[in-house]
Amino acid sequence: MHGYTVAYEREELSFPVYVVGFIGAVLATTGAASDNIILVALSLFAFGFAYYNYPLLETGKPRIGAGQYGIFAEGLGIIAWRSIKQIELIPYEVRGSTTNELRITLEEPLDRALLADWRKRPFYRFLMRLPWRAGPENSIRIPLDIFDRPADDIMRSFSRMNSFFRAGTP
Repeated sequence: MHGYTVAYEREELSFPVYVVGFIGAVLATTGAASDNIILVALSLFAFGFAYYNYPLLETGKPRIGAGQYGIFAEGLGIIAWRSIKQIELIPYEVRGSTTNELRITLEEPLDRALLADWRKRPFYRFLMRLPWRAGPENSIRIPLDIFDRPADDIMRSFSRMNSFFRAGTP
């Protein structure tokens, strides 16, 4: 994809995935050695968490971005510029810290707004983390604090590209 792309942050996100995976391995080994089903069950929860968050380890791979055709998100597809009604940055206060979320409101249903539909994923990636969520009132929500660029930079770039590419469409 040519244009503006954003990947997951490289530094802080991989550590908890490795730690929880290691804890899961220790719990599984201890549970199997001592024949303790509770420890084995806890290890499955730890492995499930590590599996769900595995995409955070794949740094450098574009997860969201924008190009001449529209905004793309991994596991969603390309949303056409003509289908975007509004792009806004929404800050949320969570336990004393601010998290930022990009909300893309669509003018039409998601099935018609997508130029390319990437929602079908391989079976092994079906339970893994996606960088987007469906929001209320025909919108897409993208939490921005896990990416390698500041939320304001992502918002400014998407808005600028939206204005530029929509200028030539009726």
